[in-house]
Amino acid sequence: QVQLVESGGGLVQAGVSLRLSCASSGSIFSGSDMGWYRQAPGKQRELVALIRRGGSTYYADSVKGRFTISRDNAKNTVYLQMNSLEPEDTAVYYCNAAYRSLQVWGQGTLVTVSS
Repeated sequence: QVQLVESGGGLVQAGVSLRLSCASSGSIFSGSDMGWYRQAPGKQRELVALIRRGGSTYYADSVKGRFTISRDNAKNTVYLQMNSLEPEDTAVYYCNAAYRSLQVWGQGTLVTVSS
């Protein structure tokens, strides 16, 4: 059974940086496309960044140039480096693994950015 555990969230002021981590158990990590999603209060969950198993990446327009997604297959971990945080980035951030028809979600980590 695959599990994803996020860490690194917290309360920060606008302009600072945070790095989120998502550690995966199980054997599917290297074959999975890994994504970071977020859900702000009263809003739908949205894709923030994606790193495919081959290493190509995608970013939502709202985070391009500020966020960087990376993965370490040896550690079964995906990261989201978030720079120049804005109050609009406040949300619960979820890690997702997509492996063939399997979708696995983490429990989420809260990021709160104060102005």
